[in-house]
Amino acid sequence: MIVAWIWAAQLAATAPAPMPPQDWSSLRALPLARDVEDDSSLSGFVRAEVKAGRCAAAAPSQAGWVLKVDVAVLLGSAGQPRRVVPRAIACPSVEQYAAGLVSSMARGNVAPDAARADAWYRTSLTFSWPA
Repeated sequence: MIVAWIWAAQLAATAPAPMPPQDWSSLRALPLARDVEDDSSLSGFVRAEVKAGRCAAAAPSQAGWVLKVDVAVLLGSAGQPRRVVPRAIACPSVEQYAAGLVSSMARGNVAPDAARADAWYRTSLTFSWPA
């Protein structure tokens, strides 16, 4: 009996975090405590991926090129990101880059009064660079 309880506890502790819902429009915006400064240098990696032909999701704009990545974030206890899932745009390296950036931006930066543990939130990153 005790062995079964220990095994169940270990299984629960190692269970993967759930996936976000199919419809992200119902998710609340990620409640960041502080705005994150727009750092144009973050677009360099995305620009290089597009230029190398590994990503065709960028769209022309008046100022050059733009690529938006939507991201869902599951917050755990104390508002820490537990899982970060980028929306697929057929650019795996850019998707994972965006997920890593959002995870870093959210760590220690979620408004404690506005977030619930084990709830999904949405945000997006927009990368842009001159033509």
